[in-house]
Amino acid sequence: MSSKKNDTKQAIFDIDKENDFPDWYTEICRVAELADVRYGVKGFTPFPPWSFMSMNLMFEILEEVLQRKDHLPMYFPTVIPETNLTKEAKHVEGFTPQVFWIETTGSGEKLEERLALRPTSEAAIYPMYSLWVRSWRDLPLKRYQRCSVFRSEIKSTRPFLRGREFLWIESHNVYATHDAVKAQIKEDLETTKEVCTDNFGLPVMVFRRTQWDKFPGGLNTYAADTLMPDGKVIQLPSTHDLGDNFAKAFDITYLNKDNETVHAWQTCYGPAISRIYGAMISVHGDNKGLRLPFKVAPYQVVIVPIFKGKDVDAVLKYCVDIKETLKKAGIRVHLDDSDETPGWKYNYWEMKGVPIRVEAGPRDIKQNNVVLFRRDTMKRDIISLKELKKKVTDLGKEIDENLLNMAEAKFDGLVVDAERYGEIDDALDHGKIARVPFCSIEMDGYPCAEEIEKNTRGDIRGTRIDIDEKSEGLCVACGKVAKEVVYIARSY
Repeated sequence: MSSKKNDTKQAIFDIDKENDFPDWYTEICRVAELADVRYGVKGFTPFPPWSFMSMNLMFEILEEVLQRKDHLPMYFPTVIPETNLTKEAKHVEGFTPQVFWIETTGSGEKLEERLALRPTSEAAIYPMYSLWVRSWRDLPLKRYQRCSVFRSEIKSTRPFLRGREFLWIESHNVYATHDAVKAQIKEDLETTKEVCTDNFGLPVMVFRRTQWDKFPGGLNTYAADTLMPDGKVIQLPSTHDLGDNFAKAFDITYLNKDNETVHAWQTCYGPAISRIYGAMISVHGDNKGLRLPFKVAPYQVVIVPIFKGKDVDAVLKYCVDIKETLKKAGIRVHLDDSDETPGWKYNYWEMKGVPIRVEAGPRDIKQNNVVLFRRDTMKRDIISLKELKKKVTDLGKEIDENLLNMAEAKFDGLVVDAERYGEIDDALDHGKIARVPFCSIEMDGYPCAEEIEKNTRGDIRGTRIDIDEKSEGLCVACGKVAKEVVYIARSY
């Protein structure tokens, strides 16, 4: 056990995150026991306790926010009948290539109808909504479920960031008007910032996606991107204005106040917790390993006893009392009373990203003190035992604020104005995002987008909706007067 852990800790020292992020990421997933890629099926990865405990906390935070905003939980089956999946033509066209199909039973008997493992749940949920929504009194209907979804990802897979099964929450809402839909979109984007930025320390840029990059079957897609250490961006939650397209496809109608039968209006919102977790550990980690936000760390505090000679029992009792004090205060705390050396324990728990370490030995007992160490700054402080509970609580808030501030600092100077392919390419090669004049994010701009991607290997992320901008100049691809300001980046 000891030698295995020592090998595990040593591995992370050999990789510089800033200069070799892909290898750093692969190694931290292994040594911190976040994901085990030895399962044997590409893109399907077991999540051991250390990552899953954090993701459960992340789910709880997101669900609390959704329920505070009047969403109610539900759960739907994993399989979707093929007839349901094909009801909305553009939707099925967009997702069919990624669908896993079940065609036979274990005995080899062919099913009467193929069943899809849900790639997303519109086709599962909306036939039931057509039964649940009957009158204007049933609206708004705001529901969500916590589940896995399955997509036959053709690109290379990587734990958390891109897989064939991922963990998420999907919210599906029904309204009487399109204005109510737009208000829900705004609320979803506020939820994204509250959860991802305020709780997980991830700064985001919010975009309206192009018409060729929107949710299949919807009117518009809005999404939040954050910056990864290798200069690429990754999409975090997205929210979709479905208009009345799905209501028409799935016959979601209701009797309005004028006693008329009309189609409803809808939104859906999909925060992928496993992907957000991958972004979070990437953004906050360093060359010593993870740096987890206090709010979502499995252990917020680890206690390391400093044993010397005959003082073992006294030190252990002192540390047990500290543990009980913190537990009663609602702190997630772990006492490492293993036979490893203190130095080994320091390295191990720093690699695991525990935000605060408490050290206590014979000298501390005499002075009624403890040593407090914070992982984000790697600094120690000696405090009196009576201060501990308040100090840990306050320090947890400081750590989360500091991690966010450090992440936001990486956004400074991130965006570079560009008007030529060479300028775009140079920006992307240096881990920047290019801000570019562009003809149109409607479908008539798609040929220009293809030309840009071919010349720069960059993706158009869309137009910013979290700031006000006016277009100037000419489209970088076709030379027409620009109608939009778009952002181009390399992405996951």
